[in-house]
Amino acid sequence: MGFMDNTAVELGKKIRAGEVTVVEAVDAALAAIDAYEDRFHCYVTVEEREKVYKKAEEVQKKISDGILTGPLAGVPVAIKDNMCTEGTLTTCSSKILDNFVPTYTAQAVLNLEKAGAVIIGKTNMDEFAMGSTTETSFFGPTRNPWNEEHVPGGSSGGSAAAVAAGECCYALGSDTGGSIRQPASYCGVVGMKPTYGTVSRYGLIAYGSSLDQIGPMAKDVTDCATILEAIASYDPKDSTSVKRESYDFTSALREDVKGMRIGIPRDYLGEGLDEEVKETILAAAEKLEEKGAVVEQFDLSLVEYAIPAYYVIASAEASSNLARFDGVKYGYRTEEYQGLHNMYKKTRSEGFGPEVKRRIMLGSFVLSSGYYDAYYLKALRTKALIKQAFDKAFEKYDVILGPAAPTTAPKIGDSLSDPIKMYLGDIYTISVNLAGLPGMTVPGRLSKAGLPIGVQFIGDCFKENNIIRAAYTFEQNRDFKNWSMTGEEDK
Repeated sequence: MGFMDNTAVELGKKIRAGEVTVVEAVDAALAAIDAYEDRFHCYVTVEEREKVYKKAEEVQKKISDGILTGPLAGVPVAIKDNMCTEGTLTTCSSKILDNFVPTYTAQAVLNLEKAGAVIIGKTNMDEFAMGSTTETSFFGPTRNPWNEEHVPGGSSGGSAAAVAAGECCYALGSDTGGSIRQPASYCGVVGMKPTYGTVSRYGLIAYGSSLDQIGPMAKDVTDCATILEAIASYDPKDSTSVKRESYDFTSALREDVKGMRIGIPRDYLGEGLDEEVKETILAAAEKLEEKGAVVEQFDLSLVEYAIPAYYVIASAEASSNLARFDGVKYGYRTEEYQGLHNMYKKTRSEGFGPEVKRRIMLGSFVLSSGYYDAYYLKALRTKALIKQAFDKAFEKYDVILGPAAPTTAPKIGDSLSDPIKMYLGDIYTISVNLAGLPGMTVPGRLSKAGLPIGVQFIGDCFKENNIIRAAYTFEQNRDFKNWSMTGEEDK
């Protein structure tokens, strides 16, 4: 078994025990990138080797000297390319930022570096996180390691595929409407979106500021809880950051759901859900019942309104957030132009891709005079009603169980040709962001076609430990413990 087959926590233990050096771990990650990157295209930027090895030696010395003792010290990590990294290209997979090198680092990434992580590179994504397949990237699509004809999901598809392919031990993604949980489901890895405000958004290039949240993508639930503990912190630089009473998430890693109340929304099991996905969710519920959980179905209202509300709000915020990319201070600027306004127009026309333009135009429309009340304010009211529906559900249930996506990963080209179809693929993840809730996707089983199917656990605000405990119990009791990207389950 190669070093990259270990989970992040397992590799960290071996490094601290002296069984593996940090340089050897980095060697293994870079060798995997050399072997697979041409096939899967998980990365936009692979960090300069000299810089990575220098960092690895520095971290090794701190581990040897007893300065770094944490579980992630020396473990290679990949960062989604919408998080600023000082001195390293940060593009959001867009032409308009294809030459942007930040002068500062995102707080979540800084927290990882303090824990001794070694950054290997920046992963591919849908342009400005707008998409569900990683096909809208200016640098070309990422391919699903389980089947290269299929998408890895999005927008954090590069991070999910890199973990699945063993091109890193774990990765950071960002989740605006399911962008961690849906690709985790498609790629057979674990992905977690924390409660809004738990992880600093400072240095995360914004898509929808009221919805974006950074989270971990890894091989198992233990890794996700450990990584979340490392990156979560109160940050005065982020006005939406919340000072929590506790940042202890690993204490929830116990196989115990006795008496836990788990609800499955009937709305999530209806029309449009693939039969194999439905069977996987019900099988997961059965496993949890066997371990002592009380599982029942219930009605969660307003599900059908989540997608229109989300796309109105997210597009409105995107039109505002992306106004700064105009060719003046940084990023791409058109070569030939006449006057300032022409420069703005040509730079943005040439620099943004079709999906980004579509959402900017939609956002500008719903914020415009005469339509603001009809669309944007109505979407905000719907968002509040969705939050109330979840609040009511969590009065009765500790965890909500459901699918992460209606189907397994579609083939490359299928979703991109029909944007509405792509938007509908987010139906089970979007509400979590609208309500600011934590959610986690864990691999459930493989479809008959050999593609992963994920199970989603949703918790109440600041109750990550409930979903970690439920997800960990399920992970320990499903029909297999691990699987390889060749599609064979390890019993």
